[in-house]
Amino acid sequence: MLQELAIHDFAIIDNLALSFQPGMTALTGETGAGKSIIIDAVGLLAGGRGSVDFIRTGTAKASLEGLFDAQANPATEAKLQAYGVMDPDQKDTVLLQRELFRSGRNVCRVNGHLVNTATLKAIGETLVDIHGQNEHQQLMHSETHLGLLDAFAGDDLLKIRQQYAEVYHNYQHTLQAVKQKQANEQEWAQRLDMLKFQVNEIQSADLHPHEDTDLSTERERLANFQKINSALQESYALLSDEEVNALDQIGQAMSSMQSIADLDPDFAAIADNLQSAYYSLQDVQNDLSNELDDQEFDEGRLDEVEKRLDLFNQLKRKYGETLDEVIAYGKRAAAELSQMEQAETSVEDLDSTLKESRAQLQKLGSALSKRRHAAAKQLTKAIHEQLASLYMDKTVFSVHFTKAKDFRPDGLDEAVFYIQTNPGEEAKPLAKIASGGELSRLMLAMKTIFARSEGVTAIIFDEVDTGVSGRVAQAIANKISLIAKSSQVLCITHLPQVAAMADHEYVISKNVHDGRTTTQVNKLTAKARVDEIARMLAGEKITKLTVEHAEELLKMADEFKHGRT
Repeated sequence: MLQELAIHDFAIIDNLALSFQPGMTALTGETGAGKSIIIDAVGLLAGGRGSVDFIRTGTAKASLEGLFDAQANPATEAKLQAYGVMDPDQKDTVLLQRELFRSGRNVCRVNGHLVNTATLKAIGETLVDIHGQNEHQQLMHSETHLGLLDAFAGDDLLKIRQQYAEVYHNYQHTLQAVKQKQANEQEWAQRLDMLKFQVNEIQSADLHPHEDTDLSTERERLANFQKINSALQESYALLSDEEVNALDQIGQAMSSMQSIADLDPDFAAIADNLQSAYYSLQDVQNDLSNELDDQEFDEGRLDEVEKRLDLFNQLKRKYGETLDEVIAYGKRAAAELSQMEQAETSVEDLDSTLKESRAQLQKLGSALSKRRHAAAKQLTKAIHEQLASLYMDKTVFSVHFTKAKDFRPDGLDEAVFYIQTNPGEEAKPLAKIASGGELSRLMLAMKTIFARSEGVTAIIFDEVDTGVSGRVAQAIANKISLIAKSSQVLCITHLPQVAAMADHEYVISKNVHDGRTTTQVNKLTAKARVDEIARMLAGEKITKLTVEHAEELLKMADEFKHGRT
C-alpha cells in the first residue's frame, strides 16, 4: 500500500506531504481544487508518461516521492530482484522517486538506484492500479478483453499460455527463416552454382604450394636445353680430356708440392689448397657427368609445363595474385559451399520444425480455448452477481469468441465482451452500447472480482462514480468498500455516499496567496467529516437537515462495513 507521498512544485502544488492508511481513503473537495493532480503524481511515480507541463510555473523541476509497503507482494519482489534494486535492509518497503526537469530530462530512482522509466513502470504497476473516469476505457478496447479473461482464469491457464507463447516465439523465428530463404532463393542458387564452379575449378587443378616457381625453373631449363648441354659437355671435356685435362694437371701440381711440404709450412699450405681444389674438381667432374647422363630433351614436357603455368596464370587472374592466395581462396570457397549445402538440408529441417511447431501451437491453443470457454462461463456468472448488487440485474454480460484466422501470440481465440442492457435488445459489443455510468459499474464489478487475486497493493479510483446518483451511488460506495477489504483504496469522489463509506477522508482545497495558487490537503476529523459530507449534499448552504443526513450516511456506512445492515 501507499504509506507516504511527497510532492514538490508539481502543477499547482508547491509542497505537500501526505500519509495514508490501510482501507479506504476518500479525497474530496471542490472541482478544480487539485484532487486529480495528486493522482497524476502517483501515476508518474508508477512510471506514467511525464511532461514539462506538470512542472510548477517559475520552478526548474518537479519532484515526487512515494513510500510503499510491499509485504506479501511476490510480484513486486520478483521485479525488484530482476532489476537489481532490492533494498536488503528494507525488504518490506519500496521507495519510488522521480524528478521532471524543464529540459525534458527524467531522473527516476527505485530504492535509491537510478533506473529508466520502463523499469520504473514495470515495478510501479505491481504497486499501484489507477482507475480514472477515463481509465476504464480499457473496457472499450476489445483487444484487452482476452487478457482480462485470462487473468480471471488464473494460474493454470496462464501456465499454458506461457508455454504457447514460447512455442509461438520459436515458430515465428523458424517461419521468418523459411521466408527469408524463399525470398533469396534465386540469389542463393546463383551463389551456390558459382561456388560449385570455383571449387571444382581450383580442386581440379590439384595445386601445390610453390609449384609455379618450380615449374618456371623447369621451363627455363627445357627452353635452354642446347645451351645447357653445350656448357656441360665443354666443362666436362676440359676436366676429363684424355690427352690434357685440368684435373690431371692440378693432380700433378699437388704431387709436386706435397714432395716439398715438409721443408716449409708455406709449401705445406699450398699443397693442402691444391689437394682441396683437386678433390673439389673431382666432385664437379662427377656432377657434370651425372648432369650429362640426365640430359634428355623432351619437347612434350616443355609443352606440358607451358600449359600448366598458363593455367596458373588464369587462376591467379580470378582468385589471387599468387598461387598460395589461389589455394587459400579455394579453401574458403569450399567451406562456404559446405555450409550452404548443409543449409540446403537445414531448410528441409526448418520445414519439419515449422510443421512440428504448428502442431504444438494447435494443441496448446486448443487447450487454451477449452479453458477460456470454461472461464468465460465463470466470469459471466460472477459479473452478473456483482451487477445485480449495482442495480444492473437486467443487464446480460457475455463473452463472444471467434476463431483467429492464424496463430496469434496469445492463442487461437479472439474474445470480445458483449452486453445487453435492456431485455429484448440485441447483445452488442460493450464498447458500442455502454454509457459512462454503466461502464463505471461494470469496471467496479470486474475490479471486485479481480482484486481478490491481484497482488497490487494500492488501487486508486479517480471519480469513477461520475454520472450516477441515488441508490446506484450507494451501491458503488458499497462495492468500493468491499474492494478495500483486500487492497488499500484511494478514491477521489464527489458523491457523499462514497465519501461516507471511507475509513479516512482528506479534503483538498485551493488557495491564492501573493498571486499564486496553491493546493492544500487536510485530514478530516469525525466532526469535520460530517460538515464535508453535508457540503457535498447541500452545496454552499448547509442546513440542520443536511447535517443530519450526513450523520445518517456515516452511520449507515459504519453499519455496512461492520456487517450490521
